[in-house]
Amino acid sequence: MNMNNIFKFFTPQDRKFHPLFEQAGTNALKIAEALLEMVSTADPESRKTVFKEIERLEHVGDDITHSIFLELSRNFITPFDREDIHQLATAVDDVADYIYGTANRMQMYNMNTISEPIVKIAELLVEMCTDIDKAIKELRSFKNIRVIADACIRINSGENQADYVFTLAVARLFEYETNAIELIKQKEVLQTIEKATDKCEDVANVLETILVKNA
Repeated sequence: MNMNNIFKFFTPQDRKFHPLFEQAGTNALKIAEALLEMVSTADPESRKTVFKEIERLEHVGDDITHSIFLELSRNFITPFDREDIHQLATAVDDVADYIYGTANRMQMYNMNTISEPIVKIAELLVEMCTDIDKAIKELRSFKNIRVIADACIRINSGENQADYVFTLAVARLFEYETNAIELIKQKEVLQTIEKATDKCEDVANVLETILVKNA
């Protein structure tokens, strides 16, 4: 290993990690917006088209996560703790995975009826991913730590709202849905989309940890 390579090995890789995380945050927002578009249309062909875009974005997210892990293995010095980098990358990837899982179940189950609670949670996901995207962009400089802190508070609030919508929706399904197959379909999709909001909260928790250590 020559001296230039040694120097690069010990140099903080802000120019690599931060752009990758920013790409991951933006991608999470895009996939959340695509899911909202999918649940907001009644046209099966339109849903199919949007689903293909969601599938593509999920693959993009996987590639970004892989790149972050690759950089982590290559570099000794990192902009913040290695464990936090790993956890943040994993958490953001999980958000995209569960959003894709929601869309995939809707397609596989040939769901004709998209309930209001599913749409509401999809709207909350867009709001939460918007905050994730904003907060991650602030990690580059830590100059506006209040932006990160406020985003985390809103994400936690969004998860609480989603949990309430989910619980009420499932209760009403068991009370009013007489078709057992439809009940199972609706409940599965509700569980998966609510899990996506849990993963957003996981992102917020990692961001708060990074904030405490670096601010």
